[in-house]
This record gives sequence, C-alpha cells and structure tokens, in this order.
Amino acid sequence: MDGVKTVSILGATGSVGRSTVDLILSTPEKFSVQAVTCNRNVELLAEQAIKLNAKLAVAADPAVYADLKQKLSGTNIEAAVGPDALLTAATHPAEWIMAAIVGMAGLPSIMKAIEQGGCVAIANKEPLVAAGPFVIAAAKKAGTTLLPVDSEHNAIFQVFDHDRPAGIEKIILTASGGPFLNTPMADLENITPAQAVAHPNWSMGTKISVDSATMMNKALEIIEAHYLFNMAPEKIDVMVHPQSIVHSMVEYADGSVLAQMGAPDMRTPIAHTLAWPQRMPTTGQKLDFSKGLQMDFQPVDEKQFPAIPLAYECLKRGPSACVAMNAANEVMVDVFLNNKTPFLEIVKTVRSIVESEMEKRFASVSDIIEYDGHVRERTKSGITTGHINVKKAG
Repeated sequence: MDGVKTVSILGATGSVGRSTVDLILSTPEKFSVQAVTCNRNVELLAEQAIKLNAKLAVAADPAVYADLKQKLSGTNIEAAVGPDALLTAATHPAEWIMAAIVGMAGLPSIMKAIEQGGCVAIANKEPLVAAGPFVIAAAKKAGTTLLPVDSEHNAIFQVFDHDRPAGIEKIILTASGGPFLNTPMADLENITPAQAVAHPNWSMGTKISVDSATMMNKALEIIEAHYLFNMAPEKIDVMVHPQSIVHSMVEYADGSVLAQMGAPDMRTPIAHTLAWPQRMPTTGQKLDFSKGLQMDFQPVDEKQFPAIPLAYECLKRGPSACVAMNAANEVMVDVFLNNKTPFLEIVKTVRSIVESEMEKRFASVSDIIEYDGHVRERTKSGITTGHINVKKAG
C-alpha cells in the first residue's frame, strides 16, 4: 500500500475486531488508527488503543467510563462512553472503517460511518439484512464503497464482474454445515450451547457460532447477498462445503464458475478489505496445496436446516419479514445460550414470529429500529407467557 491509511475499528474487542488489530499491528507504519470501540471490555480496548496509538477509545456502556479513563491515564488517547460517543467514533474522519459491532446494535454507527464517503468494511450482516435498501442507498448518496468482510460475500466481491453483472447466471454461497451437519435429527433436540459454539473450522463469537449451527447464518447471508450484489433470490444458491476452502462462487452465463479459495481464517477477507484496492500480507493461515486438499459439495438438507428456505420466504414477503427474522433470531439465540430453550426451538420460533407478523413499510431507519424492538419484545413476551418452549437452566 502507498502512504498511510487512516482507519477506525467499531467493535475492536470482538473476534473480527481482534483479527483486524492483529493485521494492523503487523505493519503499523501503514495505518493511522483514529478510533476503536467496544461494548464494555475496557481492559482489552485500552490495551488495543495504546498499542495502536489510537486517538479515541469508546465503550458503549456508560458505567465503565471511570475504568476506561483510568486505564488510558498517561496517554493522549481520548476516552468516551455511551451511544452518542459510538456515533462520534463512527464519524471520526477515516478512509476505512471496520463495522464489526455484533447484531442490530451496529446499525446506527454503520449509517454514520457511511456518511463519511470512504470505505466501510461490513462484518456484521444483521444491519444489511434488516436495513439493506437504506444502507445501499446511503452508500450511493455518499459515494461510500461497501466492502463485505463475511468470508462468503468477500469471496463473491472478489470474483464478481461489477461492470458486467448481466453476464452472471447466479452466485453460490458455500456453507460448512456447522458442527451438526451429520447429526441425526433425533439428536438435535438435546444439543447444548457448548456443543453449538464448537465450530469445526472457524473461530468465531458465540452468537455467529450458534447461527452457523442452525444455518441461520447462511439464511442471513442469502438476504445480505441479495442487497449487496443486487441479485434476485432465485439467482442465489447455497451449497454445503464442509472443508471451508472455497468461500463462495460466481457462475457466469458461459458456464464459467469463478471461486475464491483460502484457509478458514477471517484475517484473509479482513486483509483484503483493509488494503483494498491493493493487497497486503496476512498474519493468518494460508492454504498448503502440497499437502493435498479435499473439496466436497452437497445440497442443503432443508428439513434439517429450515432456516434456509425461511430466508427465501422472507425475501418474497418483503423487508419487514427480514427484520422480523433477524430480530427474533437474536432473541432466541440469547435465550438458547442461557440454556432456556431447546436448540431446535430457535428456528421454529423465528418462523412462527415471521409468519404471524403483517408486512410493514419503512420510511426511515428509525422505523426499522422501532419495528425491530417490537419484534424482540413480542418474542420475549412469548417466552414469558409460555407460548415459546423454554426449559430451566441446567
């Protein structure tokens, strides 16, 4: 890369954020870090901010201000907390902003980051799923380049003919199948949170690990791909690829299929976006073809992974169904991780919520956030009143 690139990391202490920090520290002379943020892990945030020589460190939780301030004492790093401070971090002038705040909580900061007109690397798929049309429209208005960090969408981005999309027949998202690809349906009822987060290939946060186990992760990615690449749902396929070597493919009208390959290491797509439009060395794993590689592909068993057909149904229903699917899923994953609902109840409940909601039109992102809150409360209410199958912890 030429010159020094100014960057910010929203969600620096999460899995993607830590990998981003690792890459930046491998060539610190090429980056000037403006802002780093976290939810409340101020110990790690302060350590990162000092190593990166960041200008601003922000925690979302106002209660940790004194702790953050103390850990940054003796430095020139500004400390701030709260939702408004997160938005300030997102608007801190930077050429490249990593948006890695988990879930819908990342939507307001993404919208602010997009206003800067640089490059926004999107690692959290939920805001695109819930507010895709608004995110895309805002990026076009500001002249912002959206760089997908999800390994699947990053793969598509790398082999997608952006200048001649008419020649594209379809895009093919690959899925590892998660830890329960070959688990009999009868055994899924008793799956524990510890089993669900034990992904066979990837090292990820707990929420996305559970989503991978239910394949809700892939369902969300179908919707994300629809918005990111302006592809009709019928032109988006999913194939199970247990080895996680081919991260996704684009099939062209002439029969050519272009695939992006790499080790199952998030530092590869992060490095691609961080250096874009150039390339940089990765600190992560690389494929070793000399050892031989096996690559298998198979269709998704939609009975075992009903989240996949649900995603296509939500796209047919309209944007509010996508919001409802995402919101209900976030609630149910949290309930499951707290050992209060069976594994199979996650997607079952999400479908029930989606099917019982009327389609709504949104005039703004605020409307989406309000509706998202409504669905979450409705899902929680179903748990409280016993309409959703729950179990006591332990």
